[in-house]
Amino acid sequence: MLTRRTVLAGLPLAALGACAGEKVYAPDAQVQQAAVSGSGTPAVTLYTMRDTGNGSGAHTALVIDASQRVLWDPAGSFSHDSIPERNDLLFGITPLIEEYWVSYHARATFYVVGRRKLVSPQTAERLLNDFKAAGPVGKANCTRVTSAVLRQVPEFESLPATWFPVTLDTAFSKLPGVETETYREGDEDDKRVALMRLDSEIRTAALRR
Repeated sequence: MLTRRTVLAGLPLAALGACAGEKVYAPDAQVQQAAVSGSGTPAVTLYTMRDTGNGSGAHTALVIDASQRVLWDPAGSFSHDSIPERNDLLFGITPLIEEYWVSYHARATFYVVGRRKLVSPQTAERLLNDFKAAGPVGKANCTRVTSAVLRQVPEFESLPATWFPVTLDTAFSKLPGVETETYREGDEDDKRVALMRLDSEIRTAALRR
């Protein structure tokens, strides 16, 4: 079933171990069973949750399409028993699960901006491995850690080191070849409702496989 996760304060990169979020480490068997192969088009999609009233940023996350499709959701609240997690990296992220994740966050009070950039296979794989090692992340550190990890890769070294989702989103939008989509929904601002609905949809989709 869908659940919420509790996290503690944390720091990026070398300092992560000093004060990180709650450790979650799914067994190898679960990760291997859920693993979804990459689409064959290596890419990175930056997701930013923004307030519908004033446009301020609320959360940063990243989908990496490498040899596997994974979701980096630092200090995020989305989880499901069919989606194994290892320290803020979620495995088994099919395009449909990605849609569910976006829908979970898009509601009357927040909208989601997705910015997709094609990358080399080497870059995609490096980011997959770098983000495997980056978590767990504490609350309010999602953008700080995400930007710090991205900046270590040559294709993203121009991005700023920042705490602020909108700052990272704006800089990412200026990278060559970025494609942007905005997702808006009118759901009420109670994630428990979205959790129950998405749980049902995920289970129904699994039965149709």
